[in-house]
Amino acid sequence: MDRLLSMEVFARVVESGSLSAAGRDLTLSPAAVGNHIRSLEGWLGARLLHRTTRRMALTEAGEIFLQRVRRILDETEEAKLAAMELQGTPRGILRITAPITFGMQKLGPVIADYLVANPQMQIDLTLSDRTVDLLQEGYDMAIRIGNLVDSTLIVRRLADMPLILCASPTYIARHGEPKTPEDLAHHQCLVYTLRLPIGRWTFVSQSGERKAVDVGGRMRASNGELLRVAATKGLGLTLAPWYVVDDDIRAERLVPLLKDYHTEGPALFAVHPSRRQVTLKVRSFIDYLALHIPLLLQKKAQVS
Repeated sequence: MDRLLSMEVFARVVESGSLSAAGRDLTLSPAAVGNHIRSLEGWLGARLLHRTTRRMALTEAGEIFLQRVRRILDETEEAKLAAMELQGTPRGILRITAPITFGMQKLGPVIADYLVANPQMQIDLTLSDRTVDLLQEGYDMAIRIGNLVDSTLIVRRLADMPLILCASPTYIARHGEPKTPEDLAHHQCLVYTLRLPIGRWTFVSQSGERKAVDVGGRMRASNGELLRVAATKGLGLTLAPWYVVDDDIRAERLVPLLKDYHTEGPALFAVHPSRRQVTLKVRSFIDYLALHIPLLLQKKAQVS
């Protein structure tokens, strides 16, 4: 039996959590998946998985073997792509993780255009607001907004993300409009918990004076889309990237506030593990993002 394929099957079983799910991903029957696992166990002389009707878990030998398998699969893929890159055409599967709201609102058209321009490429995108361990979870790259703490990653800045303070007309009618950042202490503020420091908003006046204010309210969340919806329902003020609230501002569901101030927002980055060779597929997609994302942001920001 093909040892390399068996290793890929084993890794996919662990990632997906079941034989049947791994089989669907690899277009193999559950029986064939089971045969690959048993073949590996016979070859190693060790049990890799504890399997019951309800759950599956790695044995100690399975944990150790999985770490080596992932390295072997990574290096095999890199060797394959290195040979393919001699032809100068990006190809293969690119595994990406990106924030949920940004991914849903902005990445779709960019990815679609990239795939049209690169017909030999495939993209496997996972949207998550948690900070994914790229090496441990097998991702080629990530798109992240601010708060970069992993110094082992190679980082490319794609664009700045200006923030807008806004609230619904209903909220303003009930509670009034803040005139200065200090007024926010008397308002319900919807706090995004992934922006550090949590609950501290900084504004810059037209003269360049910086004012940091501590804010709070009845709702905090780790997802900007949830806070956007809460703001449109009149629950408070939200400080959000323009791409989250732009359509609501256009439709007058939200109203921009403190227009005499601006807020320095986070930056948008593309990151990838430094351990890996920067393959053509990674480099070509990041170059594409660097070209198109700033143009998209600039165009929208001008009409906001």
